[in-house]
Amino acid sequence: MTAAPDRYRPVRRMLARDQGESHRVSTPLELFFDLCFVVAIAQAGRELAHALAAGHLSVALTGYLMSFFAIWWAWMNFTWFASAYDVDDVPYRLTTLVQITGVLVLAAGIPRLFEDQNLTLSVAGYLLMRLAMVTQWLRAARSESGPGRTAALRYAAGITLVQAFWVVVVFVPHGLVAPLFPVGVIAELAVPVWAELHNPTPWHRHHIAERYGLFTIIVLGETVAAATVAIQTALDEHRAVSELLPIAAGGLLICFGAWWIYFAEDAHPYLRSVRQALPWGYGHYLIFASAAAVGAGLEVAVEHAVGAAHISDLAANAAVTVPTALFLFTVWALHSRHHKHGVAQLILPLAALSVLAATPAGAAGVPVAGLLVALAVAIGITLSAKNPKRS
Repeated sequence: MTAAPDRYRPVRRMLARDQGESHRVSTPLELFFDLCFVVAIAQAGRELAHALAAGHLSVALTGYLMSFFAIWWAWMNFTWFASAYDVDDVPYRLTTLVQITGVLVLAAGIPRLFEDQNLTLSVAGYLLMRLAMVTQWLRAARSESGPGRTAALRYAAGITLVQAFWVVVVFVPHGLVAPLFPVGVIAELAVPVWAELHNPTPWHRHHIAERYGLFTIIVLGETVAAATVAIQTALDEHRAVSELLPIAAGGLLICFGAWWIYFAEDAHPYLRSVRQALPWGYGHYLIFASAAAVGAGLEVAVEHAVGAAHISDLAANAAVTVPTALFLFTVWALHSRHHKHGVAQLILPLAALSVLAATPAGAAGVPVAGLLVALAVAIGITLSAKNPKRS
């Protein structure tokens, strides 16, 4: 009788993967992990849309930035760890499923976070994800030696310490939550910088670029889904076809253009060191958050068009144009500026400014924004075709 394939062993040593491994692609477990995060993203987007439609800008921004940070940071930490230490054994899979459970608990707590900054349920889910991550790093530390062991122990210690801080935040007076939250964010962001200092983990740049690309697709897909549901609901209740079709067209152009722009260039050639990868990875908070916020903005625009949102035309358009412009500018900062030259270097920054300029355009704001994004794509394609080596 032949032995079972190595990857099916019940327990394996948590050894680092080869950074030069060929055909390193996302695993089914990673894809399942991403898909489950859609629940939390959808919840955050829904609450953002409701708060914006009600004219509660401060509540909307505070709740969204806080909840999306928890979603993104838990996803990011798993992604980079899995790029270096995915052994796909039974303990690894079970621990990952615990993390998925944590994001579902976090998602359940997002409405309370928006309503009155009640962090209890969201922090409970976040702790479940993060402490499960600690056990993964401790497994890696037991199997590693030298710099790899040092990095793993630093990650485990740093993550544990910051989670103790979040527990304290849950019990402080309500008025202190907002001032203390940025302190926790800075502490979370500092852990990888400290852990990777002189002890870089063996993440795989092709794998990381693919993982971020797949999550971008998921977020854009959620944006399309949210806008579709909003339009269908409005049609069922108001039958305002003439008002909704331009918004639908503009929203689709924005989503399609966002996909095209993000994947116009490969990211992995730029990810050659931790110094380059950390700002790139951290910067994707703005890409993911803005892409998801476009969907919420389209919901707001739809509600405003049928009279269900009692806000100004300017506010309704800004719910779409501001995150769209932020997406364009951040993609330029993280991707395009490293590959473009000459006039092509200016396309996305100018497109971002043009989209913002469309905000006061009344009922035409969203469709005009969509056309501007499509125009940016068309100009980029034309320049690339004329001068592929210098675009």
